[in-house]
Amino acid sequence: MPKKKRSVKITRNTKETQITLKLNLDGSGKYKISTPIPFFNHMLESFTKHGLFDVDLKAKGDVQVDDHHLVEDVGLVLGQAFKKAVGTKKGMCRYGHFTLPMDDSLASVAVDFCDRPYFVYNSPVKRGKIKTFEISLIKEFFQAIANAAGLNLHINVLYGKNKHHIVEAMFKAFAKAVDMATCLDSRVKGLPTVKGKI
Repeated sequence: MPKKKRSVKITRNTKETQITLKLNLDGSGKYKISTPIPFFNHMLESFTKHGLFDVDLKAKGDVQVDDHHLVEDVGLVLGQAFKKAVGTKKGMCRYGHFTLPMDDSLASVAVDFCDRPYFVYNSPVKRGKIKTFEISLIKEFFQAIANAAGLNLHINVLYGKNKHHIVEAMFKAFAKAVDMATCLDSRVKGLPTVKGKI
């Protein structure tokens, strides 16, 4: 079954952040990421490349106060974009999982596009900084995606020592799991559920 074009544009403007996102689920990993947070840019680029999505993101906000507002709001917008892009979910796999090694770390991510948000997050590093980036914001980012997209999202880092490797493994494993879940399968007739509605 040929892939349908599943592209969306989401804009969110508040007193704290201004975000515009274009997402194509059926892309090839092309990205144009612009936020004032270099490490966050790097993680989003890795996510896009390894998920084979096309993402054009422009985001700015009150980072002179804290990075929290911008990181969380980008998560909200990305979650909204996924929810809109998958549409009815007809013919979609729905579930995805991936375990990814990144040098000393190993991250496992499982996702269900079920419209029942639930988030589990286990990491050996919950606080600290990578350059100026606060690691605790990673949990907030993924929580925002899960809530906005209606995902059952489980992120478990089995082990790891290097903070950068741990976080990057999460983003890449999440990308691969979402790519698997959002793929269309010709064997899936209608909705991927016995309930008749997701």
